Amino acid sequence: MTAIKLHESLTNVRRAAGRAFLLSTLLALVFVAIASAHAQTFSVLYRFEGNGGGSLPESGVIVGSNGILYGVTEDGGSFDYGTVFSLHSGSVEILHNFLGGEGLFPVGGLLQDSAGNLYGTADNGGTSEGGGCRHGCGVIFKRDTTGTQTVLYAFTGQADGGYPESRLIQDAAGNFYGVTFAGGDTSCEFGLGCGVIFKLDTANHYSVLYTFTGGTDGYFPEGLVADTAGNLYTTTYSGGTYSRGAVLKLDTAGTLSILYSFPGTTDGNDPAGPLLIDKAGNLYGTTFGVYANGFGEVYKLDTSGNITVLHSFTTPVGGEYPEGLVMDQAGNLYGVTLGGGTGTGCYYGSCGLVFRLDTGGNFVALHSFSGADGQLPTSLTMDKAGNLYGTTMGGGQGSRQQCAYYKGCGVVFELTP
Repeated sequence: MTAIKLHESLTNVRRAAGRAFLLSTLLALVFVAIASAHAQTFSVLYRFEGNGGGSLPESGVIVGSNGILYGVTEDGGSFDYGTVFSLHSGSVEILHNFLGGEGLFPVGGLLQDSAGNLYGTADNGGTSEGGGCRHGCGVIFKRDTTGTQTVLYAFTGQADGGYPESRLIQDAAGNFYGVTFAGGDTSCEFGLGCGVIFKLDTANHYSVLYTFTGGTDGYFPEGLVADTAGNLYTTTYSGGTYSRGAVLKLDTAGTLSILYSFPGTTDGNDPAGPLLIDKAGNLYGTTFGVYANGFGEVYKLDTSGNITVLHSFTTPVGGEYPEGLVMDQAGNLYGVTLGGGTGTGCYYGSCGLVFRLDTGGNFVALHSFSGADGQLPTSLTMDKAGNLYGTTMGGGQGSRQQCAYYKGCGVVFELTP
């Protein structure tokens, strides 16, 4: 299989299932009692309509410094290659329509700096059509406060990496850090490459900090977080001692170390990024748990390398395939599951849910999606008041032919716990 066809196959799976390599075979529902949530309010803020209005808002939204929500859609827009949008008072404004050299299919989400500029990635485009990545290998872009959008860096798919599919992070000095899904070591994964960790400094100088080899370090990194000392942390879906995924640290000297290797037993396997880090430096994450004969776990990895499974998803109605963790000031965790819950008739059969996991380990399903209010939720963000915002990949507009596969083009939602 060629590198191009392999990437397109993997990308199609990721888009079809929400992330790479998910098993879509449904097991019979086993109904269990789940703690009910009280006093929370769920509302759909916007339903995407496809075409010029955008579709497939996979990467969630951010709350801007002005209180407006910003995000990207992977598809739709004037050219059907994705958009940047804002959402205020129930109305979406399309700020940018992607095309060719400025990027295609933005999937990594947005970051806003202290001046109000927006930054993001698109996983295709940037170079000429028919080049090394066929449709281009992706870009890092900036949208300034005047509405001007520029490409800061275009990937080649070679040693510099390709297909950036995760959100950027920024340090106090204004430098950006991120990962690419592929590129780097092109002897890895049939020539597709195993991905890199990169830095883009304030002068737009690009450098590769680490190149994944596909060995115990794994391949296809997903997302970054940083501690107060500037060390970077990521996960790889495969890799580690048992080839079931690993949590890795890249220190400020450029040395990569494996903090934990998932064995595919009761503590899960196939970690989904990005990680969450607390003030003490403890890491929190999720796994899809396929080889562990479950539907995923939420885990904590402390600063000594000890892992604790905080919650195991054991039945579909209780949620399947968790991700998108955020933490409130009290230390409670919130997240979403791609499938599961009490809603039916969706991609997985079930439609997904939003959950809370408190500091005592108590799990509460805050909202189960029905399809009409969305399905396949993928990401959460929290504002200063503790309100949750997120997006779903599908649902919301079941009659739209363009989005018929997911029974809708996706929604933006708000949940007040």
